[in-house]
Amino acid sequence: MPNLSERLKSLRIQKNVMSKTMAELLCITPRNYQRYESGEVDPPTSKTIFLADYFNVSLDYLVGRSDDPKRY
Repeated sequence: MPNLSERLKSLRIQKNVMSKTMAELLCITPRNYQRYESGEVDPPTSKTIFLADYFNVSLDYLVGRSDDPKRY
């Protein structure tokens, strides 16, 4: 099952958003966002919740605990 970094990159590409734009939305540097996607660093809970809301997926899907992206 994919992990957070893989899901994050996949969702960003599907939505056709640049990583620089994601960094701006999260109020972090582009390099820090790249660390999220490479798996070097896990985002804080508040950022993870923001990302799940932004991509309209469940937290479990985003972090790789489920293959069902639906939010309940």
